[in-house]
Amino acid sequence: MVAQYQSQETAPQHKGTYAFVSLGCPKNLVDSERMLGLLRLDGYQLVGDPDGADFVVVNTCGFIEQARQESFSAIDEMLQLKAQGRTRGVIVSGCLAERQREAMLVERPGIDHLVGVFGREQITQMADRLLGNQAEQRSVFQPAPIRALPDRDRLRITPRHFAYLKISEGCDRLCTFCAIPKMRGKHASKPLDEVLREAEQLAADGVRELILVAQDTTYYGLDTDGQPRLAELLARLDQVEGLDWIRLMYFYPMYIDDRLIETIAASRRIVPYIDMPLQHINDTMLRRMARRVTRGETEQLLQRLRAGIPDLTMRTTLITGFPGETDEQFEELVEFVREQRFERLGVFTYSFEPDTPAAQLPDHLPEEIKQHRRDRLMEAQQAVAFEYSRSQVGRTVPVILDQEVPGEENVFVGRTTADAPDVDSVVYVTGGEHPLSAGRLVSCEVVAARGYDLIGVAVEAPR
Repeated sequence: MVAQYQSQETAPQHKGTYAFVSLGCPKNLVDSERMLGLLRLDGYQLVGDPDGADFVVVNTCGFIEQARQESFSAIDEMLQLKAQGRTRGVIVSGCLAERQREAMLVERPGIDHLVGVFGREQITQMADRLLGNQAEQRSVFQPAPIRALPDRDRLRITPRHFAYLKISEGCDRLCTFCAIPKMRGKHASKPLDEVLREAEQLAADGVRELILVAQDTTYYGLDTDGQPRLAELLARLDQVEGLDWIRLMYFYPMYIDDRLIETIAASRRIVPYIDMPLQHINDTMLRRMARRVTRGETEQLLQRLRAGIPDLTMRTTLITGFPGETDEQFEELVEFVREQRFERLGVFTYSFEPDTPAAQLPDHLPEEIKQHRRDRLMEAQQAVAFEYSRSQVGRTVPVILDQEVPGEENVFVGRTTADAPDVDSVVYVTGGEHPLSAGRLVSCEVVAARGYDLIGVAVEAPR
């Protein structure tokens, strides 16, 4: 994502122009927005096209091989612009920079500066050094903080009506396939009052849908208070005026008690949607992944969530082709998907990560088997998802409008409470006699299903 948001505020001084490329997950996007905000406050002007900018910042993802290749491709594209004299410099930040550190400067010496995940607060100093031709310090890496860094004063690159709010940083889970703790450190909860201040600032800036993100949302508070405090946080966020929807992402299947379920069910603003990556369901696979939950515990939790939260949409993600996964264990996963009928589901093939414990496990599988199993699992899920879409026809549901459909008059793309941005389905909404606009909420009658997506007609004026 190339940041193209243009601030209407007047910067204190004009120090130079820059372009920004943001890659990776919503947590990384929040870091991007914070760096954009710091650069704006320091007098740098964001431009949409890197060609001709004084410098470019590439905020990278280093999670899995596919994400790393996307990051390297973006870096190389910017370095080519620099070699052609069409930008003065390239700053690389984020998870890939944190993971590779100075080795990246050896592999790509054209990079001017590296900024690690927790060095983001020094982005303006790196920009000053680049434009001042000061090359004596080419990298900045800071240790993971005890408390998550504040994310106020961001320059948002999401549409104005929704935003991501990061409630913690890092992760204490030691899943054998995951390198995130190496890049983002141990879990660090953001103080509750700080989360509330950020939510209020976002609401004042026009945010109607607030999407809570973390590496492990349900762990919130355990590192500081010895007990989970997500229920308390949600109860406080539910009181923030201006917000319409609060969406919950990245649950881990632990520390979900009755109080948390009751808080979600009784809230005014928290939508009945939970994203909870499960990765697998076979007990042997779960042990090899070090997930610390069993199939039985997972099934009991899913039952409690559905019983306690009316009209709940469950989203999960799964991994196929983990080392040692047998045909029988995979078939168990397929049957689990058919039985549980997740409304939303994504599948990743196992990615070999050299610096993780899973890399040392025996019985790694060929890529074609991983991919074949992913396709099989998505085929099983497709039947579930299409049936769910058809079941919505005839219902009247609230929809938040994201953007206009090009070339169509008064037709917008929106989302129901069952759909998170960029990862789930959409609704194509025709306004009819009701003029539509982005960022508004509108009641729609669902008149048709087209695969994963829905078609709706506005039944009242949007608000």
